[in-house]
Amino acid sequence: MAEKLSTTDIEQRMSTVNDWALAGDTIRRTIRFRSFPAAIAFVTEAGFLAEAANHHPDIDIRWRNVTLTLTTHEAGGLTQKDFDLAGQINALSGS
Repeated sequence: MAEKLSTTDIEQRMSTVNDWALAGDTIRRTIRFRSFPAAIAFVTEAGFLAEAANHHPDIDIRWRNVTLTLTTHEAGGLTQKDFDLAGQINALSGS
């Protein structure tokens, strides 16, 4: 099981994941796409990354906007797994 990060560790890692915001025991990012199909295509690719990592974000799709929320439920908060997947998602989205 992944180990829950300390507040200091979380603060340090937040600087490594541009465009993500800390929201309680989660990190969250909303990405706006040019169209609904582009948003769906991104979610599909992000889903493959999540499946490969065996770490699955909550995903909310609202027309062209995709909001991803990451936390490690089994650890009761944020772990390195969340920041690793956030970095992969950032690379996928081009940021």
